[in-house]
Amino acid sequence: MLTTKPNIYPGISAEISGLNPKSIPAERKESLQPLIDFIQAKAKARQEIRLNFICTHNSRRSHLSQVWAQAMAYHFGIANVQCYSAGTESTALFPMAAETLKDSGFEIQVLAETNNPVYSIKYADPEHPVIGFSKTLDHDFNPKSGFAAIMTCSQADAGCPFIAGAEVRIPITYEDPKAFDNTPQQAEKYRERSLQIATEMFYVFSQIKA
Repeated sequence: MLTTKPNIYPGISAEISGLNPKSIPAERKESLQPLIDFIQAKAKARQEIRLNFICTHNSRRSHLSQVWAQAMAYHFGIANVQCYSAGTESTALFPMAAETLKDSGFEIQVLAETNNPVYSIKYADPEHPVIGFSKTLDHDFNPKSGFAAIMTCSQADAGCPFIAGAEVRIPITYEDPKAFDNTPQQAEKYRERSLQIATEMFYVFSQIKA
């Protein structure tokens, strides 16, 4: 039995308590199974588990996936998990994505104010924060080999049939909340997407056996 970590931040713990993995449709679980299999094989072999979430602009869905996956790995006590994100282009982590994570209990700090801001995103003490900023696949921040490439948007999935260094390539695509930017539904839709990703990452890591 895996034990959950008591020092994950209270707001995140409350969000996790409200998730309903039973709401995930069967066909969606089939899409998640290759990721479960990859993590399980690495965990069984006591190897580092590298997950790189990839979207076109590395601005919204890939960051939400990276952060929630890292937090869920910690929540379920899965060791040696390192989560990354990347894009086929470099833009910026969209402020609403960061704000949505903050509203879910993550501690967000801006480390560098530039056209591509650098964020510290913490989920627990004394764990190191996730460092969030937009970057391309070949950025030095990202792994060069032995990782799972998780394609979080259909455009990147179609545009990148081959990811250099990836051990496996797994399409797990999400609808883009960008469609609701500057509308009255913006905050609602970003939260909806964040909670979908959180629920699915909860399900993935809940399936892993030590």
